[in-house]
Amino acid sequence: MIEAVIFDWAGTTVDYGCFAPVQAFMESFAHFHIPVTIEETRKPMGMLKIEHIRTMLKMERIAGLWKREYGRFADDRDVQAVYEQFEPKLLSILKDFSSPKPFVLETMEQLRRMGIKVGSTTGYTDKMMNIVVPRAAELGYSPDFWVSPDSVGGAGRPSPYMIFKNLQELHVSSVYHAVKVGDTVSDIQEGVNAGVWSVGIVEGSSELGMSQAEWNALPEAEREILVKKVEKTFRDAGAHFVLSNLSGLPDLICALGLQ
Repeated sequence: MIEAVIFDWAGTTVDYGCFAPVQAFMESFAHFHIPVTIEETRKPMGMLKIEHIRTMLKMERIAGLWKREYGRFADDRDVQAVYEQFEPKLLSILKDFSSPKPFVLETMEQLRRMGIKVGSTTGYTDKMMNIVVPRAAELGYSPDFWVSPDSVGGAGRPSPYMIFKNLQELHVSSVYHAVKVGDTVSDIQEGVNAGVWSVGIVEGSSELGMSQAEWNALPEAEREILVKKVEKTFRDAGAHFVLSNLSGLPDLICALGLQ
């Protein structure tokens, strides 16, 4: 029987398309005269943000641009310098990117009627979450528990420790009785590494990388192609299930309860 669902935040329950960090990352690299693409920016999405920057600086093309600009490859001082640009940029816009995605409020209500506890993990720091959490609550979304990498010694995704913290605080009896839901490869890997059911969400995800207006404007045939592409990415990362959106989650929870 499923006792808890542990959600990601940006791209899964709030910030359709996960655009706040993308904007801040791209502006931060631009400050150092390093133009990065949306695809490069989204690839490590879901990780602790300073690790996200470190990962980007190790990408072959970006590493080459940095060496051309500064005569050497980036080191930890450079990672910190980019992060010092990134954090204030993100903090300044987070409140505007904290609205619940479609189906979030209805799904939370259904889960709670089913007696399911609602936890959450994130790639944001406590400082960032102290902006997102109150704003999301004002708009109707408030999980029973949230934790950032700050509370687990900086061990962000794909490490399982934030999930373990949720299981402890929510008094979940077994990893087999919990589900992790997210919108990035690192979310999926976090769930797999923790030994819980791992579920990917397609619509509004960072992996899909589209605004709600862009998604709604697509012909159905194009949507199906993109859904299959994202589903394959999640399945390759180890996802047990992939849902188009959160509206299908309660039925999945019911089905898992019968296994």
